[in-house]
Amino acid sequence: MKKLLALLLSAVLCVGLVGCSSSSKKDSGEVSVFYYTYSDTYISSVRSAMDKLLDKAGLKHNNYDANGNQTTQTEQVTTAIAKGSRLLIVNVVDTGSNDAAQNIVDQAKAANIPVIFFNRSVEEEVVTSYEKCVFVGTDYEQAGHMQGEMIGNYLNEHFKDLDLNGDGKISYVMFKGQEGNMEAIARTKYGVEDCNKVLEKDGRKPLEFYDSSNKNKYLVDQNGTWSSAAATDYMNTILAQYNESRKNMVELVIANNDEMALGAISGLQNAGYNNGKGKSIPVFGVDATDAAKEAISNGTMVGTIKQDAEGMANAITKISQNFLGDKDALDGLDADSLVGKWRVNIPYATYLG
Repeated sequence: MKKLLALLLSAVLCVGLVGCSSSSKKDSGEVSVFYYTYSDTYISSVRSAMDKLLDKAGLKHNNYDANGNQTTQTEQVTTAIAKGSRLLIVNVVDTGSNDAAQNIVDQAKAANIPVIFFNRSVEEEVVTSYEKCVFVGTDYEQAGHMQGEMIGNYLNEHFKDLDLNGDGKISYVMFKGQEGNMEAIARTKYGVEDCNKVLEKDGRKPLEFYDSSNKNKYLVDQNGTWSSAAATDYMNTILAQYNESRKNMVELVIANNDEMALGAISGLQNAGYNNGKGKSIPVFGVDATDAAKEAISNGTMVGTIKQDAEGMANAITKISQNFLGDKDALDGLDADSLVGKWRVNIPYATYLG
C-alpha cells in the first residue's frame, strides 16, 4: 500500500511540474539526418565526420539515404516526424526550386521540430519562413572564383607547355555536375570567367571551349549525380575526335567537383595521358577529397578547392546542441561565418598539394 501511494504521489508531482514531462519528451526521439545520396564522395566524408561528432555529443541519430530521389526523401522526413524525431538535419535532393525544401519546413513547423539544412543550397525565404530553421553551407560562388583564379595563375606559369597546338589559346572542357543546382551554376560560370580575367591581365587570349558547336560551353552529368563515370564517358568520346594528331586536343579540364575531375583523368589515362610521367593535361576540381589529394600528390591532377567536411559537420553538431538545449541556434559559432540569423558559411581553401 505504501509503495502504491508513493507511486501515485510521484505521478501527481510529475504532472504538476511542467519540466518533468517536457524534459523526458525533449530527451527522447532521434535526431534524423537526411542525405541526398550516400554515393557522393564529399557527402560521405560529411556523414563520417557527423556520425562521430553526434555520437560524441550523446545525440542518438539515424541516417537516411534518399539515393538522389526527392520523393523518397520527403517520405523519409514524414516517417521520421511520425516516429517522434526531435530534430531534422537535411541535405535536400531537389535544389531546382523551393518546393521540396519548403515542404520539409512546413512539416517540421507543424510539428514544432527544428530543421538544419546543409550543403545543397536552400534560399533565404525558405529558411526564414520558420524561426527554428537554419542553413549550413558555403558561399558557393566563392568556390568558382577561387578555382578560376587558381587555374588562371597555373596557365600563365606553364602556358607554353600547355598550348599543345601553338595557337596561343587554351582549349578546355568544363564538366558540370547538375542542371539547376546553384553550386554547379556558379562553379561553371566563375571557373572560366575568373580564369579569363587572370589570363587577360597577363595579355593572353581567353579560354576556348573545345567544341564550338556547344553553345552551353559545358558538359553536364545527365543524371545530376556529379559522377566520375559521366566524366570518363565524356572524355573517352571527346578524345576520339579531339586529339593531338588532329591538332585540336583538349588542353585543360575543369570540373565542378573532384569525382568528375577524377573521371576525366581516367579517360585521359585511357588515351595515354596523366599517368604520372610523359604528357599530362591539367585537371582541376572542387572538394579536396582524399582521392583527389592523392591524385595531386602523384601528379595526375593539378589542384582543387577544399570544401571543409569536418568544419561543416562541426557547425551542424553545434547548432543541433543549441536547438536541443534551448539556446540560440547560432550561439558559439564564429561571427565571421554568419549571414544574418539564418545561415552559416564554411570557408573554402585552395589546395595544390
